[in-house]
Amino acid sequence: MTHSEKTRITMYGCGPDEAVLFRELAPALGVRPAITDAPVSEATAELASGSRCISVGHKTPVTHATLRALDRAGVAYVSTRSIGRNHIDVEYAESIGIRVENVSYSPDSVADHTLMLMLMAIRDAKSIVRRTDMHDYRLSELRGKELRDLTVGVIGTGRIGAAVMGRLRGFGCRMVAHDNRPVDRPGIAVEYVPLDELLRRSDLITLHAPLTPQTRHLLNRRRLARMKNGALIVNTGRGALIDTEALVQELESGRLGGAALDVVEGEEGIFYGDCRDIPIESKALLRLQELPNALITPHTAYYTDHALRDTVKNSLTNCLAFESGNQHG
Repeated sequence: MTHSEKTRITMYGCGPDEAVLFRELAPALGVRPAITDAPVSEATAELASGSRCISVGHKTPVTHATLRALDRAGVAYVSTRSIGRNHIDVEYAESIGIRVENVSYSPDSVADHTLMLMLMAIRDAKSIVRRTDMHDYRLSELRGKELRDLTVGVIGTGRIGAAVMGRLRGFGCRMVAHDNRPVDRPGIAVEYVPLDELLRRSDLITLHAPLTPQTRHLLNRRRLARMKNGALIVNTGRGALIDTEALVQELESGRLGGAALDVVEGEEGIFYGDCRDIPIESKALLRLQELPNALITPHTAYYTDHALRDTVKNSLTNCLAFESGNQHG
């Protein structure tokens, strides 16, 4: 790429905060941004005409029809502003000549949120805050737990899982981990164990695995039943890592102690919208929100000023790297 002629990149699904960052960061990188708040779709693909590279959000699935329309518009590269790529059929995209890549961003945003959810779960924070809001200031019937007394099981020890373990080290809890590709993390003492052993030993389980066909419903009915009585689950990975119907049953029965979830199966089309006056179709989500031992946040763990800047900048630089490689390759 020559800096005398700026590269046009189309940014789909941009919220106001992302649009501000794209406008701030793009010029210095030699990019002419074409920004729209519309999600990428078959109907909006023509907006990418003149852009070989586009940037998309993670909130809307990218269908095969959309990918074909992008191909017709001349798009050869899709940068998704997320770590996960499960909203795009990457193999199909590659089969029609479109490369799809994710972005990296500071794992601290999700790791901090994970620790917050852990602490809220072990202190019954949802019930405490609800009662206090109604001016009921009595002590909870449930006493809180201290992290140092618990065994925490970490499923998935990539950048985010490792950042969570680094934070847990300061609390003095025991840690066990499971990952298909174990990684030694300097300064973090963790024992890697088979998944069933982790489920049996852990008082609290936190999920940081990517969503793939192999990990969908990783915590299914059988595995949830193997967890300790009273154990807690935190999920800031992807909703479909857990069989939600089975989780609801375990929570309703009281066998599991609680769940704190930033991601929920079937959240698409619900999270990120104002649904106060709209019927919510997901019965599982509604039931989880009714339960006193289930805490929901709407896929917001990644949403910090630092991580958003990382996401926007890295989406731009990934597009430029693709352009550069194609020009010189």
